[in-house]
Amino acid sequence: LKWDADQRGDSNLQLRYFAQHHNDKNAFYRYCKNKPYPKSRFCRGVPDPKIRIFDLGKKKASVEDFPLCVHLVSDEYEQLSSEALEAGRICANKYMVKNAGKDQFHIRMRLHPFHVIRINKMLSCAGADRLQTGMRGAFGKPQGTVARVHIGQPIMSVRSSDRHKAAVIEALRRAKFKFPGRQKIYVSKKWGFTKYDRTEYEELKVAGRLAPDGCNVKYLPEHGPLEEWKKFRKVLATA
Repeated sequence: LKWDADQRGDSNLQLRYFAQHHNDKNAFYRYCKNKPYPKSRFCRGVPDPKIRIFDLGKKKASVEDFPLCVHLVSDEYEQLSSEALEAGRICANKYMVKNAGKDQFHIRMRLHPFHVIRINKMLSCAGADRLQTGMRGAFGKPQGTVARVHIGQPIMSVRSSDRHKAAVIEALRRAKFKFPGRQKIYVSKKWGFTKYDRTEYEELKVAGRLAPDGCNVKYLPEHGPLEEWKKFRKVLATA
């Protein structure tokens, strides 16, 4: 069939050939078709997800240590299995440990596999037609968990120092091969995992409006009854 397709240049025949020889068992679970199906008292016996660690590297590093932030962003609306998330996590972590050092980065997985996928097992042995009913009662049993990801949603994020920018981008590029679909790598304009741009972060820091809070920062507002009382005290002191 493939030889005939190559001779005739028939794209439909080529597609038929590759469809017949496609052995990816997870290809059917790639697309988001139905409603979310989470683990509950109605959905029991769900296997544990393969990914159990969502933060790697120097997790307790201060917000000042790692100003660089790079995201691996999905370019498709699809489902990513917990096995794929674990493989991408291991791949990125191994490259960063080797090329930057184990205390020079912080990787955070941004997806959690909550959606349960099912399988309607078919017997392939002799006399299987006597034991199973085909597509009658085809609601399958839980097989594993996947994470649903939207277009533009981050899959994983890495914060590090600016001198390791090339290593971070290469680590995420290698992790892309562990996921189906298309992904893009974005170098964020934000300071680390905070919500402030770098210039805005520096200005607020100089003004004393930011307080470190783990890998993030806490904004100290200028309004409120306490601030009004402080201003009033200053006015009284100068009077």
